[in-house]
Amino acid sequence: MEDTRSRFKRICVFCGSSSGKKASYQEAAVELGKELVERRIDLVYGGGSVGLMGLVSQAVHDGGRHVLGVIPRTLMPREITGETVGEVRAVSHMHERKAEMARQADAFIALPGGYGTLEELLEVITWAQLGIHQKPVGLLNVDGYYNSLLSFIDKAVDEGFVSPTARRIIVSAPTAKELVRELEEYVPEHDEVTSKLIWEEVEIISYASEKPGVAT
Repeated sequence: MEDTRSRFKRICVFCGSSSGKKASYQEAAVELGKELVERRIDLVYGGGSVGLMGLVSQAVHDGGRHVLGVIPRTLMPREITGETVGEVRAVSHMHERKAEMARQADAFIALPGGYGTLEELLEVITWAQLGIHQKPVGLLNVDGYYNSLLSFIDKAVDEGFVSPTARRIIVSAPTAKELVRELEEYVPEHDEVTSKLIWEEVEIISYASEKPGVAT
């Protein structure tokens, strides 16, 4: 029998607080959750039970894996985000949320989503480009949802704003199974300049260190 254990202990998933108009987006969120369970990977996400966030977290929780929802206190009322499954970690603000999610994760996956998903995704890509972390970053490109974004990034490469090395930070696949497999095989590269930078872990979790305490 094939050993499905992963080198990742926990993956951070960015995704929409909306379910989107296509059933395929919702199906992909559930399939990603099941893939994490099959590979014995725990989940960290932005908390709540609405939209794709709720679907992927419920699938992981139902499969018996640990779910960590990191959520700013101002977004915790149930009428805003719904009930978070698994462990809830309350933080003070959005910056702290992203820092804590990044600190907890061994890799990142973006499902379809809106402004918030893109903002979180691009930040962890930038951190990888700067050498702040070496964690894989994946796009679950359901029905070509991220094709336009990938075309834009390719245009940025063509115009000299993104290096070919930095372009290879982004791993993309149309299914959860393919994407997780590619993330498992990912080997980070570094530009000549950024490879000379030295970052302390505090650079990623600096916002987290500002908090007086963490509620769970």
